[in-house]
Amino acid sequence: MKKKTGLMSIMLVLITLFSCKTEVKEPTAYGALPTEQQLKWQELEYYMFIHFGPNTFTDVEWGDGKESPEVFNPTNLNTDQWAATAKAAGMKAIIITAKHHDGFCLWPSEYSTHTVRESKWKDGKGDILKDLAESCKKYGLLLGVYLSPWDQNHPAYNTPEYNQIFANTLNEVHSNYGDIFEQWFDGANDGTSKQVYDWDLFHKTVFEKHPHAIIFSDVGPGCRWVGNERGYAGETNWSMINAEGYTPGANAPDIKTLNEGLPDGKDWIPAEVDVSIRPGWFYSPATDDKVKSVSHLMDIYYSSVGRNGNLLLNVPPDRRGQIHANDSIRLMEFKEAREKALKINLAKDVKATASNTRGNSDKYSTSNLFDGDKSTYWATDDGIKTASIEVDFGKTVVFNRILLQEYIALGQRIAEFDVKYWNDKEQIWNDLTSATTIGYKRILCTPQVSSSKIKIDISKSLAEPLLNNLEVYNAPENISSIAEGEKQTSRKDVKFVIKPSKDIVTTKKKDGTILYTEKKEKPIIIEMDRESLIRGLKFTPDISGQKGTIQRYNCYYSFNGMEWKTVITNGIFNNIKNNPMTQEVLFPTAVRAKFIKIEPIVLTESNDDGYTYCTIDVIL
Repeated sequence: MKKKTGLMSIMLVLITLFSCKTEVKEPTAYGALPTEQQLKWQELEYYMFIHFGPNTFTDVEWGDGKESPEVFNPTNLNTDQWAATAKAAGMKAIIITAKHHDGFCLWPSEYSTHTVRESKWKDGKGDILKDLAESCKKYGLLLGVYLSPWDQNHPAYNTPEYNQIFANTLNEVHSNYGDIFEQWFDGANDGTSKQVYDWDLFHKTVFEKHPHAIIFSDVGPGCRWVGNERGYAGETNWSMINAEGYTPGANAPDIKTLNEGLPDGKDWIPAEVDVSIRPGWFYSPATDDKVKSVSHLMDIYYSSVGRNGNLLLNVPPDRRGQIHANDSIRLMEFKEAREKALKINLAKDVKATASNTRGNSDKYSTSNLFDGDKSTYWATDDGIKTASIEVDFGKTVVFNRILLQEYIALGQRIAEFDVKYWNDKEQIWNDLTSATTIGYKRILCTPQVSSSKIKIDISKSLAEPLLNNLEVYNAPENISSIAEGEKQTSRKDVKFVIKPSKDIVTTKKKDGTILYTEKKEKPIIIEMDRESLIRGLKFTPDISGQKGTIQRYNCYYSFNGMEWKTVITNGIFNNIKNNPMTQEVLFPTAVRAKFIKIEPIVLTESNDDGYTYCTIDVIL
């Protein structure tokens, strides 16, 4: 009996020891953390932006609120077509400009007289938000709304009462159109507004109706603007920033912070990357042949979703109220390109080893990188912030894409890593690429190599690295150029020259573009070779920088270059700071002249050297 008792005691001790060995403590969370809703939001990855309103019919990017609501009159509006297109394109949601800066509401708001109710569409009895909410539900899409606090139509704007009016407007939308997954707040205005927004009130109003909604702005709190409207997150992109002390708009963090985030940021506010499939945000027949190429869209995808951001791609309905065929065809081509690029995961049935595995436990082993389960991950022991993972394909494979994902529920950690491939011929490791952050998802586009093994060397991490997915692909090489489908066309019947001052500075950029820098007090003077009927002009700013770009201007015309008449007073290049693309300006009436003069009034940011531009053209 004593022998049996002793044997049982030994077995219990062994079982206890074995249990202790297998029960490995979960890694401690590090830094700012995402909410459950932010995690779900990140998994959406790609969804549609819709800019639609009076601007669609007036051919401007920023309406001034003075347009008659009667200009809004789509001939065959079909929100089912929008939703079906988004669904077929692989998108998960639609966000619509329910109220842009002109104040026009796409629903019959009781807090405005500038709405679909005052339009000719459906004799004023239509409601686009209602239609779209039903279409999104029908096609299994989430619905988000853009409501600009800037309102150039409402008489109460720039008064203390306006904040409550806007809050009432928010409440109206969030009460009547079902679940709203994202509330989009644009921080833009013309720089002269005296309105001080009550952001706390606005956020409270949204959360009272939809406590799990993601609020977008320059500083979140749900997600943040990425700092540009070209579709590119930073190669380094942390999901953390410091929001305290900042507000959307002029008091936002600097562009670099918005684009790259901060490794020590106290607030989890990941980047949303917004860009339009066309040069502008609203539909214009002039851009029907300027839809972004598949190659360009793929580059944007790798630079947004592939850099720890969500891609919000704008696809503006035309004047019928439907997505143009050029756009929808391109969306399907884009989907096909994504599917081909990431079709066959070569990291299946592989063997992987790590230099360190947390507690030597299967729970945190490298097998978790390949199991397709987002809740499992590889981790290192406490205090181990550098490590390597070696993946053996078991045969030679050809690849040029590597997809990595961190387990971000416990924080974003990895700051620097290298990828090496095994040179089967020389039996050595060769460098392939280096990168910084990973976050929710990082897709590395590498030169095409042939190898039987790769190695991920994590050289810097803020805490113990946690990875939960690794995939490898061989994507087809893109044939078409990024510029395909975006070439600007204009008439050259009349020859003209820009008459520079003696102080102008000419710089040739790396891409071959010529950049002109002129003293602020010096106007731009364009001289035609003969007197002509001029309908407007095109102005292309420096796409790579924001300092010194003309935002507001006066424009004059002349027969002799000495006596000038005004054609535009206090004109504005709409949204040129955030979207520095070619601006097309049509004069109120065509003018007959031999000279055109552009006089800068306000620059996007002060520049001691003066103002800059790349090209100017005339529209005849």
